[in-house]
Amino acid sequence: MSAASIVVLGIAFGLVVGVVFTLLIRAAMDRGAAILDLQSDALPDGAIAVLGAITQPALVVDGSNAVLQATPEAIGIGLTDGRALLHPELRQLVDRARSESEPARADLVLPRGTAGSRNLVVIARAAPIDVARVLLLVDDRSDAVRLEAVRRDFVANVSHELKTPIGAVSLLAEALDSAADDPEQVRRFAARLSTEATRLGALVQQIIEFSRVQGADPLDSAEAVPLDDVVRAAVERTRVGADARSVAVVIGKRSGLWTLGDQAMLTTAVQNLVANAIAFSAPGGHVGVGLRSRDGVVEIAVSDQGIGIAEEDLDRVFERFYRTDQARSRQTGGTGLGLSIVKHIAENHGGGVRVWSRVARGSTFTIRLPEIPAPASARSSRREKERA
Repeated sequence: MSAASIVVLGIAFGLVVGVVFTLLIRAAMDRGAAILDLQSDALPDGAIAVLGAITQPALVVDGSNAVLQATPEAIGIGLTDGRALLHPELRQLVDRARSESEPARADLVLPRGTAGSRNLVVIARAAPIDVARVLLLVDDRSDAVRLEAVRRDFVANVSHELKTPIGAVSLLAEALDSAADDPEQVRRFAARLSTEATRLGALVQQIIEFSRVQGADPLDSAEAVPLDDVVRAAVERTRVGADARSVAVVIGKRSGLWTLGDQAMLTTAVQNLVANAIAFSAPGGHVGVGLRSRDGVVEIAVSDQGIGIAEEDLDRVFERFYRTDQARSRQTGGTGLGLSIVKHIAENHGGGVRVWSRVARGSTFTIRLPEIPAPASARSSRREKERA
């Protein structure tokens, strides 16, 4: 073969190698572009539509676990700030689904918000969409778990509270039987039996009331409620107890304030506060009940000059069956449910209840409710009364 032929072959081989190398580079670039496209922030329209239709916490993350899309519920319960997953447990679940290329599931307890906030109890599921992106679905079971705990606690507390008066009634009945020949002893045991029966009846009634306000939603069939009438009805119901303890109950001037809700429930809430104030006031004391409006919120305040509440008890007075003074509660017939009922009624009406207290100076409990304008019929009636 001549030298010229060898040169031509060398040039041809070089061209072939160059073309092949170029094609390999182009293929590698195309593959890299495809992978980058998979990791692009742009989700397919179908995926965005699906996320928009989901009403539970859900989100999609990319290969670096940055959030590409999230439902409002996922942001609302604190799974993400819209940019990143906020819990390492969720990141680990997503990484596991991505690495195994198959769905992964985990039952998790996640901290929510600042220290002391209730935890999130969730069932989390992660499913790969492609080589990088992962769909995360979260079923928030926090309320179901909390309600189950409340139910267990309530049953345990009720059982404990009923045991005391039932046991007392049983013992007093035996004592009556053994003292049948002693009229004075019979009268003494009969009086105590009557007291325990009254206490048991009050406890059962409070348990029924508590169950009712826990399950009811007063805003489902809400009506405009005149709060002046609520206050006066509540005070009237406690008049006998106030007179028996020589406690004066004073009502402020008519306010003309209204809220939306259930008038009977609101009357029960104010009645419980007034009855509490009377029970913990010294004979000859005063209880004040007032109404005022502040920034669209109606406040019903019940103040007493009684024994007050220690600071360490203030955070617990609205707990079911909690009593700051067990001995005094037995004397006054307190069940430990009255303030819990007040709290539930206030919250069911979109409001709340606050307490201020100082030992030996007294307490003020304030129910706060959304204010509404007085109905037109009430305004007309008021104008007619003013003219008369």
